[in-house]
Amino acid sequence: MNRDIFIRNLTGDRIELSPKGRNANELSVEEFEQNYENFFEMIFEIAATDIKGIEGYGEFDENNEAPYKTFKEFVEATFDEKQEGYWHNWTQMFETTFLKKDYFDSIYAKVMQYADFCEGQRFLANNNTFFCNMLVDEEGKTYCADWGRAGIMDFLMDFAILDLNKPYLLVPEKLYDYAKKNNIEIKNFRERFLCMAYLKGLHTLMWHSSIDDLESCESITRSVNELEDRMNKLAD
Repeated sequence: MNRDIFIRNLTGDRIELSPKGRNANELSVEEFEQNYENFFEMIFEIAATDIKGIEGYGEFDENNEAPYKTFKEFVEATFDEKQEGYWHNWTQMFETTFLKKDYFDSIYAKVMQYADFCEGQRFLANNNTFFCNMLVDEEGKTYCADWGRAGIMDFLMDFAILDLNKPYLLVPEKLYDYAKKNNIEIKNFRERFLCMAYLKGLHTLMWHSSIDDLESCESITRSVNELEDRMNKLAD
């Protein structure tokens, strides 16, 4: 089944799959400050999708199934060097690109350190919420325009991607306050957010290393390195 049709059937009329609007990447910092709650509401609406008929974790495969029994299996498969396709034997990049094994191993260890907090956290996630993949209409409502990497995982992944893309917008800090204001309980917020951010950060770093995009690699590394201190400043 076509991915868009699958997502439409899964979400019903709650999520617009052919949105119109301004590319979210064009928003200024001030405009995001005025509209960030619309981004948050969009992600929570996606996460509220009924997925009781879907088992597993991970990005949907060609059969629109989440192929991994546990979150840890999803993580391990993401970085399996024997996987088919673009990432086959990707560890060769340790010798040929910006990506360094010691750094990769240190961040991967943090993913696994926090992985237990994400077991059982099964939600529909767009998993590609970079600002260039979202649209904002005239009323400020926000939409995901690309569902090609959607899957079942912790919904904090979609927030972590926002922050990885533009850390100066302070997404986790805003989300922490937003959740308190709206009486939304996010258990183990710090650990889950860090796990999702480190997972996506590593995979994004792999991608930009593979295309020799040094500037993006440096930006991602800086964002990943600073995140734990930022999260530790949030109140318990």
